This record gives sequence, structure tokens and C-alpha cells, in this order.
Amino acid sequence: MMTLTPGAKRKTAAPKLGAVPAALLKRIEREAGSDAAQAAPAAWMRAVAKACRGELEERLNETMLADRASGAKRVHYLSMEFLMGRALGNALAALELDAPFAEVARHAGVEPGEVLEREHDAALGNGGLGRLAACFLDSLATLGVPSFGYGLRYRYGMFAQRIQDGRQVETPDDWQSLGDPWEVPRHELRYEVGFGGHVTAEDGCGRRWEPAQIVHADAVDFVVPGHDTRRVSVLRQWEAVAVRPLDYAAFSRGDHFGAAHDKVAAESLNWVLYPDDSTPAGRELRLKQEFFLVSASLQDILARHVGEHGSLDGLGDKVSVHLNDTHPALAVPELMRLLLDEHGLPWDAAFAACLRVMSYTNHTLMPEALETWPVRMFEALLPRHLEIVYEINRRFLAAVRLQFPGDEELVKRVSLIDESGERRVKMAALSIVASHHINGVSALHSELMVQTIFADYAQIFPGRFCNVTNGVTPRRWLAQANPTLSEVLDERLDGNGWRTDLDRLAELAPMAGDKSLQAEVRAAKLANKERLAALVRRELGIAIDPGSLFDVQVKRIHEYKRQLLNLLHVIARYQAIVANPSANWVPRTVIFAGKAASAYVAAKDIIHLIHDVARVVNSDPRVGDKLKLVFLPNYGVSLAETIMPAANLSEQISTAGTEASGTGNMKFALNGALTIGTWDGANIEMAEAVGREHFFIFGLLTEQVAKLRELGYDPRLYVEENLQLKRVIDAIARGDFSPGEPQRYRALVKSLLERDTYLLMADFAGYVQAQGAVDRLYTDGAEWDRKAILNIAGMGAFSSDRTIRDYARNIWNVAT
Repeated sequence: MMTLTPGAKRKTAAPKLGAVPAALLKRIEREAGSDAAQAAPAAWMRAVAKACRGELEERLNETMLADRASGAKRVHYLSMEFLMGRALGNALAALELDAPFAEVARHAGVEPGEVLEREHDAALGNGGLGRLAACFLDSLATLGVPSFGYGLRYRYGMFAQRIQDGRQVETPDDWQSLGDPWEVPRHELRYEVGFGGHVTAEDGCGRRWEPAQIVHADAVDFVVPGHDTRRVSVLRQWEAVAVRPLDYAAFSRGDHFGAAHDKVAAESLNWVLYPDDSTPAGRELRLKQEFFLVSASLQDILARHVGEHGSLDGLGDKVSVHLNDTHPALAVPELMRLLLDEHGLPWDAAFAACLRVMSYTNHTLMPEALETWPVRMFEALLPRHLEIVYEINRRFLAAVRLQFPGDEELVKRVSLIDESGERRVKMAALSIVASHHINGVSALHSELMVQTIFADYAQIFPGRFCNVTNGVTPRRWLAQANPTLSEVLDERLDGNGWRTDLDRLAELAPMAGDKSLQAEVRAAKLANKERLAALVRRELGIAIDPGSLFDVQVKRIHEYKRQLLNLLHVIARYQAIVANPSANWVPRTVIFAGKAASAYVAAKDIIHLIHDVARVVNSDPRVGDKLKLVFLPNYGVSLAETIMPAANLSEQISTAGTEASGTGNMKFALNGALTIGTWDGANIEMAEAVGREHFFIFGLLTEQVAKLRELGYDPRLYVEENLQLKRVIDAIARGDFSPGEPQRYRALVKSLLERDTYLLMADFAGYVQAQGAVDRLYTDGAEWDRKAILNIAGMGAFSSDRTIRDYARNIWNVAT
């Protein structure tokens, strides 16, 4: 087998290739089955990926052997999403093979970028939750923390977004159509996962669950390389396989579809991330997916621990299990079941072990977003687990009554079972009661978490709640996504050490006024804007001016993220340009991207309105290049890697008190974009790090939002008092942007005027004023560039390396 050794000396005599490129060339020709110059870019991609995978497997073996020998404590990160993106560029950089790859590709007459573009994004996640998990694996590997990520191997992701007549259309994301050269099947790792059935009593008062359905969980590994180290982390994905894939008797009598019933039932667990839960079948499938993930993962964790240590003694000293939001909260009753029923521990010992092992990250401040499950569904699918939840709840409430005698209202509020209406199991409450630490993901979020949604639990468990501010990996989001800017940083910071020590960026701050540095940063930004403009022209047929201000909002489409507020400003700007086209307008290109959940009607209406407004604005000759509006479909990691380096302005405009953190804001600032945003989530810590004067902050503060709602918010008053806003709302209501169907946005307008849940009307004037400040600053190129450099310089604290160190020190108790 060919071994690629980074750093091997190259032969300098032309036209011969160096040793590493020559070995790589042979591997490519062997994999492609043809001369390298004749191989298609897709064949090149698979061949290079397999070559990298071979080296990664060597490093994986080294890492696992070292961890077993040291008896190190491992972190196990459970998440329904891992939004990994493309792997090839990251692997080449981590293995120090990017230069040899480029050399051999060009030697064969192949463009390296074309090869990289042939890789599909791994459709294993959707939004910030999944991308955060992916950044964490990168940092866990880079910092040398023994670790596994655990997720599901989705066959079709969430969905591929297409736009037809301005509307979002969902289609399967067939990301594995050409195979996956990165996966490492672990055929020796197979666990049984059950559903349904009943519980029986055994001798000695034990309980035994007898499932009605059993599927096999097969492991498939994805190796995540560390940077500047041979250490790696592992994303272990579970694939559901039917115990009986074919009912041969049914097949023989001609019932071909019925014969595959068990196979389809099992494989459906891996088809789609977040199946539409607007139907009972969709909700049941989602609950089964969540249990499948945690059951297979915990069986694997316990088997590894017993295999290495001989027993479950010291489980809490060697194992940390982290719940990324409430999707993996079923890990609590499943771990208890395994310890009680399979390993024979008494209740107190089992729960003590669970409490030492489990920790939980909360990602939302919205009560409606906290996951709950109907008791009847829970009981039908997981009867033994419901018994365990009831017993945890009984003991917990008994302790609460001792701690707060006579406060039955508190007891009712903190119960793991919501008794109002249909009885439901509260997954966040379950996670809190069984975890030794619960963290928020920004300073404000963590503060509000204990003041609002979890105030009662914080009163009961004051020592469990803490903050760990999110971060992003600079390897992908600057070094890989923005090589032009990275070259500038390498030159100015005397090497590439900032990639693993992002605090080095602070050295840029004293240079922010340097005209030559400003020119270099401006040139890098222009190159990235030209690249994005070419993509927009190629994909949408819209010509945009790279010299215009690129105003970007890319993220999941949701009402609380307020893409609609951004769009209201676009309409107001359009109306002002039409009214006075000869004014000295600052040219602006407004860029949206993001998916709406398939059953989220309001979010899909926002996407439709964006396209309707874009059609009018972009075709109006009075506007020309003064304003362009584009929506890039099928937002994902690779598209973000093109958009974020090109942005001048980052839109982070959620209603204050609703965004837990945000990591897109960090990625934009790291790439030299200025932020327009509310005093919310990680915007606060970022503005404090960079200097508030270098942000465009607007809008109501969290306490002002609460006061306004308490007094009684009437959005119509704001519309009636603001003529500019009234013109915008009237234009939408009249059908100015949907002339063929003037009532198309009637429900949207009604919602804004009667409810306006996220206070767009109240914040509109402040937002427009802040956008005016953006225009004025952009006309002063040197000052804009200075602030952009200061934003980059202030991002050291927002590396996921720092985040992981905080988790390791304050929550997991592992060394870094």
C-alpha cells in the first residue's frame, strides 16, 4: 500500500515530480484505471480522497492505541447533526498534502480547484447546530482530546433546496450518488436497537424489556484530522439494517413489496434528517431516530469501556457523554436501562454514574422550541424507558419537596411530565435533572437561560449551570475558505501559526491603519467578491457589481432570525431609489441564502417574497446597479465558504433575547466583514472584543423587548407613525411584487400588523438608521478597511479551540 508521508523531500530536477507527488500520481492512475491526464475530475477526487483516507486510517490507529494505552478519559459528543461539508480540502491541508496535490494535478494538466469541486457536501446536518458539532470535532482532534462524535448516516440529508417560480421545493439530497470515499465501515461493530413491545418482571424484582421490533445498528466511521498533529477524532455514524432484510416466503408467493417491509422500515431511519413532524408518522419516525442514535452509541461506549477496563467501575472517570441539545436526551433513560437491566447495577449507583457522565448544551431560549414527546407515543415505542423516566421524576420531585416544602406549584412546573393538555415528557427537563453541567452558548444566552426558561431548575441546581461561548474552526473558515486573505495573514503574522493559535490575530490591531495592509485586505476581499459574482452569474444569470457593498444574510430561514426585516429595508431602499434615482446612492448587493423547514409555511412565504421583490428590483432600469437582490439556493457549507469571504456586511438581526449565540457572525467577522446586528447572542461578546464602535448595533435591548411585550405591543402604531414603513407594508399588501396574485402575502402582512411576534415594526426605524451609517462608512474606503482589520484582529477568542478548552476544563474534566 502506498504511504504518503508529509514533508518528504521533493526532487527538484524538472520535469520530474517530487517523491510525494509522484507517489500520489501513481495512486491516482491506479484508482482511475487510466492515465492521469485522461482521468475525469471526479475520478481524481475519489482517488485523492482514498489516498488521504489511507493516511488518516494510519493516524486513527495510532490515536486509538495511544488512548487505550494511557487509559485516557474520552469525550463522546452525541448530536443529530454533523454538518461536515466537503472533506478533501481539509484533509489535504491537515496532512500537508495540498501543495503536492496541486503540483501533481497541474503536472497532469488538471485544475486542482476543479477536482475539489467534484466532491459533494456530506448531507449530515442542516444549520448552526450541526456545523458547531463539526467545528468541535476539528478542535477535539487538533487539541488531542480523546473523542468520538456520534451521529446518524443520513442517506438524503435534510433535503436539497430547489427554487421553482420563486418557491422553495424540496428534493432528496443524493449526496452519496458517486459513493463516499471517506467512510470506513466497521462491520465488527453491530448492536441491536429495539422499539415497542412490553416490559416483564424477572426474578429478583428486575425488569426486562422485550421489544416488538429490533433493528441492527452498523457503524461507519469518518476520520476527522487534527491540524499540526497526528491526532484525529472520529465521527461514528449509525446505519440501520433490518434483522431480516427479506421475507423469502412472501417474496416467493409474489408479495415482492411486502417481502421488503422490514428492510424499508429499518432503512427509513437513515433516509432523512428531521422528517416532517406535522404528521403522526413523521413524529414517530423522528422519535425512533433519536432513540436509535443514543442506544447504539451508548452500547458502543459501554462495550469499549468494559473491554478496556474490565468492568463499569470508574465509568464517570473515563467517560463523558455530551448531549448537543435535547435530540439525544433519550440517552438518559437508555443509559439507566443498560446499567440497571443489562449490567445489574442498583438504582442509586446507576443514577450516580449517569449524573457523572452526562452533560447538556441548550441552544434555545424559546419555550416552544424545547422538545417534548407525548406520553402515549413514548410508551408505545419505549415502554421501559417511560418507566425509568417516571422513577427519575418520582425521586426528583420528592427531593424538590424536601428542599422547597409546601411549594406544589414549583413541583408542578419542574416535573418531567407536562400534565397540561396531552401529557408529554419534557426532554430538556430530563437532560437537566440527569446532567452534572448544563451550559448556554453565549454570555447573554446563559444568563437568560437561568432567568427565564430554566429559572426553576437553576434554583434547585444552582451549581450546574454555566456558559461556554461558541466558536468556529479557523482552519476551515479562514485558511480553507479564504486562501487569499490567509496569505496576507501569513505574511503579516510571520507564518501560519495563527491557524492553531487564533489569538495571534490580535497582532493585527496595531497595523489596522497601515495603508499597505488595508490595500492587501481590500484586494483579497475584491478577489472573493469577484469569485462570488461569477457564481451568481453562472447559477442565477444575474450580473452583480463586485465593487458594490455585499450585504449578506445566510442562515436557516426562520421568523426570529428576521430575514423579513432585512427585506423590508430592501423594499424601502428600492422605493427611495425610484423616487430619486439621481441621488448619490452607495451601490449595494443584498444576498440571501438558507433553507426553510418543509412544513414551515411562514418561512417559505418569506423565501417566495424575496424572489418576488428580486424580480421587480433587478429588472427595473431606474435602479440599475444601485441595488441588486439575489437568493442563492441550497445553502450548505461549501456555498458558505464562497459567500462568507466575499461579504462586506454581515446581517445578525434577531430580536434581542432570541438568538442563543450564532456562529455565522463569527465566520463573517473572521473574514473581514462588519456586523450589523442587535444586542443579542454572541454579537455582544464579539462587539466587546472588537469595540462596539466597530459594529453597527441597533434595536431594542432584551429588557426593552420584555417591557414592551408586558405593556402590550401594537405593531400598527409603529406603521402609522413611520411613513417609510407604511409605504413598504402597503406595497406588499397591494401586490406590487406579486401583481398576478395581489393577495399572495395577505397572511404575512396580517401577521405583521396584528402580532409581529418578533418586533420587526418596532425595530425597523433603528435598522434603517443603522443601514444609513453603513452607507456613509462604505464611502470612506480607508476607514471601512481599518474597521474590517480590527474585526479580524478581535476574533481570537472565537476559535472553537478556545471553546473546546473551556468545555474540557469546566465540564468534561479532561486535559487539552
